[in-house]
Amino acid sequence: MAVDSSLSPLGPPACEKDAKALQFIEETTRNADPVQERVLAEILARNAETEYLKRYKLGGATDRETFKSKLPVISYEDLQPEIQRIANGDRSPILSAHPISEFLTSSGTSAGERKLMPTIQEELDRRQLLYSLLMPVMNLCVPGLDKGKGLYFLFVKSETKTPGGLLARPVLTSYYKSEHFKTRPYDPYNVYTSPNEAILCPDSFQSMYAQMLCGLLERNQVLRLGAVFASGLLRAIRFLQLNWQQLVNDIRTGTLNPKITEPNLKSCMDGILKPDRGAGGLRVETMRR
Repeated sequence: MAVDSSLSPLGPPACEKDAKALQFIEETTRNADPVQERVLAEILARNAETEYLKRYKLGGATDRETFKSKLPVISYEDLQPEIQRIANGDRSPILSAHPISEFLTSSGTSAGERKLMPTIQEELDRRQLLYSLLMPVMNLCVPGLDKGKGLYFLFVKSETKTPGGLLARPVLTSYYKSEHFKTRPYDPYNVYTSPNEAILCPDSFQSMYAQMLCGLLERNQVLRLGAVFASGLLRAIRFLQLNWQQLVNDIRTGTLNPKITEPNLKSCMDGILKPDRGAGGLRVETMRR
């Protein structure tokens, strides 16, 4: 695939894979209007027989003007009865021709109550595609991000089940617990110091402790440090201030903090830890700073 290097004004892409990602972004955003029309037509055609679209008598039309003239602008509350039916176990094509695989939940910060957003299995493919586009763009501004490892603090949150048996959980928890994430192919941008067992541990203390410990163990390979939200990085810094002595002890002795009790995580960390009594970079003076 020949890639026009002029499409990357900040500099050349790091590799052919990055070049394809950048070209996809360019082509999609440069022709946003026809792309949006095509996507809308695909959605309407696929879901023509759903209860919701049949209610507004589109008659199989897939063009934007008919869609705008027939369907009203709505809020979450307008769809809540249909969403509740799905949550209660109704598997008929109410809002989607494809089976609803789970519910994604909002944070609840806007109205004090988490909203349920039905999603389908193939949506994970789109999310994975979106996530894969981030680093090629960032690498144009900060070259070399494909080198070394990333100490990223990634966490799962609690999940529930609806009365009909569907999982309801935050979008990132859904992604981290999916096979898309757990069996993801090698990508130099996403080489993390944190093992999956640490990321997927439901106990927030144990998860943070293990991720911090793994990052310190591989400190000489860490090139990037971050979290999904800035608050997560602040929590990690405060956690290090409070727990550095035990972390240093674990690294020097090769023993694991007894507070780490989650079986999968404990087994994983026991296989990683080795005594490192010469860890000069972890002197008390350094940690106090």
